[in-house]
Amino acid sequence: MVLLVIDTQIWLTDKELYNYETFVEGTKAVIEAARENDIEVIYVQHDDGQGTGFSVGDVGFEINREFYPIEGEKQYVKTVSSAFCGTGLKEYLEKKGEDTVVIVGLLTNFCIDASVKSAFEMGLKVIIPEGTNTTFDNPYMDKEKTCKYYNEFMWPERFAECISVEETIQRMIGRKI
Repeated sequence: MVLLVIDTQIWLTDKELYNYETFVEGTKAVIEAARENDIEVIYVQHDDGQGTGFSVGDVGFEINREFYPIEGEKQYVKTVSSAFCGTGLKEYLEKKGEDTVVIVGLLTNFCIDASVKSAFEMGLKVIIPEGTNTTFDNPYMDKEKTCKYYNEFMWPERFAECISVEETIQRMIGRKI
């Protein structure tokens, strides 16, 4: 089991996100539990390219201090939505023989969704702790409906197991899958 923390960057972490405080609290709890139980925490950051304000070297690119990695935790940079496409993460997890990923981060309907489906296609078991991904309003659905659509309808029983933060932490402690 590994924990992927996706796109918790300064540019994206905003109080306008759906259920922001719950997202911060739950994500921090899962990160802390992973560290306490010797589960590798891996960070993935999105690079939109030079001149966007959201690229390597830009303040917005940096991981928000609420979720900051500690020394020795791996970081990967991606330029597309999936954390696995062209980053080396897929190969790293395959080499380690990992079979389960816990995914938290931003944004539900973009990089989290793409990463969940990519992990599923790789044959990984995917766990999504409740409230640890979020998004903004979009032209088709408000942010609450968008989060509920993915977490309650799209992913469960198809691509991921969506469970509470507490159950995720218990699985980390017991490593029961």
